[in-house]
Amino acid sequence: MIITTSSSIAGKKIIKTMGIVKGNTVRARHIGKDIVAVFKNIVGGEIQEYTKLLAESREQSIDRMKAEAEKLGANAIVDVRFSTSYIMQNAAEILVFGTAVVINDE
Repeated sequence: MIITTSSSIAGKKIIKTMGIVKGNTVRARHIGKDIVAVFKNIVGGEIQEYTKLLAESREQSIDRMKAEAEKLGANAIVDVRFSTSYIMQNAAEILVFGTAVVINDE
């Protein structure tokens, strides 16, 4: 399945629009990782624990969106966007959404 942030795919023609699809996940921070993050915040540098957590969350959200598109019979998703929302002090939602379409070669 092709997944893209653009509204078209080079060499492909959208023949049917299936509708909006989405995937999301809510993740909470871990107290042990928070201690490491506080230290990194003081001395500077990347907080690798959070980078990994967010990357895993994005991938899980994409997988859920892709599964929803496949159920509709789509073979591509265009106009993909991400959104992050904090829903409580130690948890955030990662949402990905786009338009499920059927494409074929031009």
